[in-house]
Amino acid sequence: MKILVANFGSTSFKYRLFDMDGVSAHQLARGGMERVEDYAGAVEAMAERLVSEGCIASMDGVDAVGFKTVQGGEVSGCREADDAVMGALERYMDLAPAHNRPYADGIRLFADRYPGVRRAVLFETAFYQWVPEPAACYAVPAAWRDAGIRRYGFHGASHKYVTERVGSLSGREDVARRVRGLYSAGPGDFEGEPFRAVSCHLGGSSSITATRDGLAIGTSMGLSPQSGVPQSNRVGDLDSAAIPYAMRTLGITLEEAERQLTRESGLLGLSDGLSLDVRDLRRAANDGHDRAALALDALAHDIRFYIGGFHAELGGLDALVFTAGIGENDTELRADVCGPLGHLGINLDRARNRAGEGERCISTGDSAVAVWVIPTDEEQVVAREVYRLFAGG
Repeated sequence: MKILVANFGSTSFKYRLFDMDGVSAHQLARGGMERVEDYAGAVEAMAERLVSEGCIASMDGVDAVGFKTVQGGEVSGCREADDAVMGALERYMDLAPAHNRPYADGIRLFADRYPGVRRAVLFETAFYQWVPEPAACYAVPAAWRDAGIRRYGFHGASHKYVTERVGSLSGREDVARRVRGLYSAGPGDFEGEPFRAVSCHLGGSSSITATRDGLAIGTSMGLSPQSGVPQSNRVGDLDSAAIPYAMRTLGITLEEAERQLTRESGLLGLSDGLSLDVRDLRRAANDGHDRAALALDALAHDIRFYIGGFHAELGGLDALVFTAGIGENDTELRADVCGPLGHLGINLDRARNRAGEGERCISTGDSAVAVWVIPTDEEQVVAREVYRLFAGG
């Protein structure tokens, strides 16, 4: 079965084509375009390239297209892109406008251009369906809860992938099997020895997730992808009183407050507008830029804050994982995060942290917590789950 995973961003389009042998995914092609203004043209160019490279004879050779959708509220998991899914994307558009709109438009585009190709979505919230209620609820009035205001969590495909991989790398195939079949078989009972992990997906958008025996028990993001640790240009956690206070004090509208919190905050705001890219901030901090240094220190502080909280909730840790662009590549941030956490049994090996690539353990041999770098593969997770959905398990 050939499955295309289509990734629509606010100004980008990326894709990967997989040939599925069971749930084993063999990549046939990948590509992408930035600064996209005509998504229909981008999809047409992709189709032409896949044909010219001999991957398919035509788009009819694609059995299904998978989309890594973000916020659907009560609609979650992996499911066919039907009216309920489209309605959920529209209903929660305000909570994830940079994500829900491109995906809703992209799904409709594929439906119009290639109506014979099946379409399915894997919501980013899917990994958090079994988070205990005390960790998922907000202390808000019942009417707010009834309106769907709760913690949902995001980057689910990434956290699922690295949780499965760290289980395998740690010799815990029982954990890996549970995570692998989670969406199709459900959590089931688990009788193995406890396995406690925290995964840090650190990129332009970042989140920290805790798992016990492969199941998520908490995450840093909540109702929307705006929350948690500081994002590239989104605020992260914020006291709810700050918004009405800023509106009164600065004389700005709700719309302007929202714009500033989602486009001018996070690392960009902390660095006084210098940059939202950690690489730029690292260079500036090394050159003595105080606000760039503050932005990096604040990011490391908040990551440690969540690791420490999850360590307490789990009663200890067996594994700590760094993934995504920053987590996989920024050796200094990993050192800044782990350095003060020796009292939790987290001891980083400086040489291992600086060297190597791909999947690797970067903790000392006597570290009570194994620290891993695991490159994520969200698209492979989407392809596997879409295969399971249409192949019947």
